[in-house]
Amino acid sequence: MLKKLIQMLSPKNPAHPTPQQTPYQLIGGEEATRRLANRFYDIMTTAPEAAELYAIHPLPLDTIRQKFFEFLSGWLGGPGLFEQKYGHPRLRMRHMPFTVNPTLRDQWMFCMNQALSEVVADPVLRGGLSEALGQLASHMINQDEKGRPR
Repeated sequence: MLKKLIQMLSPKNPAHPTPQQTPYQLIGGEEATRRLANRFYDIMTTAPEAAELYAIHPLPLDTIRQKFFEFLSGWLGGPGLFEQKYGHPRLRMRHMPFTVNPTLRDQWMFCMNQALSEVVADPVLRGGLSEALGQLASHMINQDEKGRPR
């Protein structure tokens, strides 16, 4: 692992995404992507800051953890596992039956940022992923805080 990290940070192999080196590869491939998905849900189930978010998820979380891993795999530039099983993610459409307001988006990002801080070592890459995921999470918002459609 240390050797891989050193290679990632060396000038010959910059620690930022390129067409030849995806975020999926930079964070550590399948193992790190699965860890990111699992840590996200671990945090969501235990953090008081994410209580409302946790309350709207179906239990047990095993299926959704797997789907999230599959989605992240393709989104990060790795194998398109979600697309192979379910087709295009159509994330906004898939989330329309559920309330997604700014508070829930913020709780989602709280969990994701915590998971990113534990899984993604490079601060520049972590920041870029957080920003991109923040934009994605904001796109999912379908109601304001008063329950009015957006």
